[in-house]
Amino acid sequence: MGIEMKPDVTAFFHKPTFTVSYLVKDPESRKCVLIDTALDFDHKSGRTATEAADAIADYVRQNDLDVVWILETHVHADHITAAPYLKEQLGGQIVIGEQVTAVQKVFKGVFNAGEGMCTDGTQFDVLLADDAVLECGGLRIHAIATPGHTPACMSYHIGDAIFVGDTLFMPDFGTARCDFPGGDAAQLYRSIRKILSFPDETRLFMCHDYAPGGREYQWLTSVGEQKEKNIHVHDGVSEAQFVEMRTTRDKELDMPLLILPSVQVNMRAGHFPEPEDNGVSYLKIPVNAL
Repeated sequence: MGIEMKPDVTAFFHKPTFTVSYLVKDPESRKCVLIDTALDFDHKSGRTATEAADAIADYVRQNDLDVVWILETHVHADHITAAPYLKEQLGGQIVIGEQVTAVQKVFKGVFNAGEGMCTDGTQFDVLLADDAVLECGGLRIHAIATPGHTPACMSYHIGDAIFVGDTLFMPDFGTARCDFPGGDAAQLYRSIRKILSFPDETRLFMCHDYAPGGREYQWLTSVGEQKEKNIHVHDGVSEAQFVEMRTTRDKELDMPLLILPSVQVNMRAGHFPEPEDNGVSYLKIPVNAL
């Protein structure tokens, strides 16, 4: 695996959910890819807004870019995707890993979503298998299945960069939790080792950062830095040690603030449930079910 071209990456940080969205541009064709976009959602009022997504749309328009793909690394449990809104505004196709169907089947039951909720992934435009390749101008997007946090997690290798979703965090924060339905700490360890098999200089872009210790927010690291410094999975940590740590740690974690609305919407590719006879769309809160 040699280092490839260095794509132009622009990050957009959504502080309410600590999410980092990315625009990856092919400098020659001006075609671009959006990754893990965020919709503003006030869980207290149930109201959505598009300020964060509009900042991305404005950048695309101001730089005369052409959106080809809108990539999701997984069905997020901590923010609602802005993918359908940005598709409407800018074009492009919404993409996720093909194992999203496993996530849909689980959460269709959790939320008793009814016959109208398909579990074949057709809410998304494209479902990717491990090792699939997408083209974006001169960029090649290589899909790397990285399950463990969820069954459908997919990282995207573009040139000298990998967009890892929630698989890894910055070295001082560690790794993703594995206690959601379908999560598996042993799988996550193997997925991380897959990413860390790339050359040390490969850039790794995180989906979230929480600024531990009050440092500045950061979201760019490297394979070499992760292998040396990641507090959970640096070189020398065995699979058994990781699984024991991750399992113990996950038992102590609170659920993400937006998990209930986020999963219901994101498993539908960012679409809210169909409005009821009063014209209002509703999200469910299962009681004592999770």
